[in-house]
Amino acid sequence: MAEAWRRLALATLLAALQGCSAAAELVGAAAPELPQPEGITVLFNQREGSAYRSPVHGVMRSGDDLEQALLEAIAAAQHEILVAVQELSLPRLAEALVAQHRRGLQVRVVLENHYSSPWSQQHEAELDPHQRQRHQQLRALADRNGDGQLSAAEREQGDAVALLQRAGVPMLDDTADGSRGSGLMHSKYVVLDRSVVITGSANFTASGIHGDAGQQQTRGNVNHLLKLKSPALAALFAQDFALMWGDGPGGAADSRFGIRKAHGPAQSVTIGNAQVQVLFAPHRRNDPNHGLNLLEQELANTKQRVDMALFVFSAQQLSDRLAELLQRGVTLRLVADPGFASRAFSETLDLLGVSLADQHCKIERGNAPLATPTEGVGTPQLPRGDKMHHKFAVIDNRTVITGSFNWSPSAAHQN
Repeated sequence: MAEAWRRLALATLLAALQGCSAAAELVGAAAPELPQPEGITVLFNQREGSAYRSPVHGVMRSGDDLEQALLEAIAAAQHEILVAVQELSLPRLAEALVAQHRRGLQVRVVLENHYSSPWSQQHEAELDPHQRQRHQQLRALADRNGDGQLSAAEREQGDAVALLQRAGVPMLDDTADGSRGSGLMHSKYVVLDRSVVITGSANFTASGIHGDAGQQQTRGNVNHLLKLKSPALAALFAQDFALMWGDGPGGAADSRFGIRKAHGPAQSVTIGNAQVQVLFAPHRRNDPNHGLNLLEQELANTKQRVDMALFVFSAQQLSDRLAELLQRGVTLRLVADPGFASRAFSETLDLLGVSLADQHCKIERGNAPLATPTEGVGTPQLPRGDKMHHKFAVIDNRTVITGSFNWSPSAAHQN
């Protein structure tokens, strides 16, 4: 066990050395931009070769501006904008949606119930620690002049949900089905004019894209978005949205969330030269179409290598499949979020040959740590508060698995 922890510490140290901020000399030409697939644009908020000025911190930083990409797509819409995202707290995005709503476009928004109330109407003393921290971050984001005090105008203009509500933009959350909420309304997508889909790992927040307001060292959770031009794909996402929306506010209580959506198997569409499979979660545990089974099937097809960047990795069946790939000589690399990598339920530990008891001093049922820890597993060094939030894998440099789906039983059967 000590040896496995040494490997994890070494991987963290190497990541820290590679990501150090010491002065360096640029030698040679920058790597050329990789060509984008036809009909698909891929954006990363932290990457070399691209830079933008952060609207939160006012400084130049590496990466693609995911918020600006969303703003431009929203502004280009002509008829309809459907938004389903766990959290939307960027005021400029809310303002863009309000502007299109006032132009006469049909704009509808679905949020997770924990994030569907205006923060400016909440009282910190009544919030749990997580919500209190979020409240403080949103206050800092709204404090445009940075004087530590919120004027009435800053409070009014800095609350994204309140901006949507005041403008009459139709919204609901996952209590619209009469429940207290689904496992989590974890989607992160926008459908524009039934022809374009934007989706990926990023929530529409400062923390998820740019970094926390008032904390200059943060760069935001490590995230990505994909913009896919395909009426066929947009139709599938619009169908998923319709299940959640039901008749909408004031209509019949027929909104469906979680397993009540009753999605079936993955569906395929063609975008340019790419075959794209789409699966919406969750599924019941006895449904063979659930997401973990699909992931396992894709992993089983690996011939040479699999590269993964995962926020949560807690599915034993996927760890077991990776162990089988290693036995076949497949090269494996995993970059895991530091906050989840060392938890008792983490399958990152399995790959490092480590077993940890939970808070009840029990080992996870079916736990199967490798007898020999594998190389190529580590965690990045990130600023305090930031997360490695990707949920993607690249198989044999040909197949990409990505989206808002964490590699966990909760993602498959609840979220």
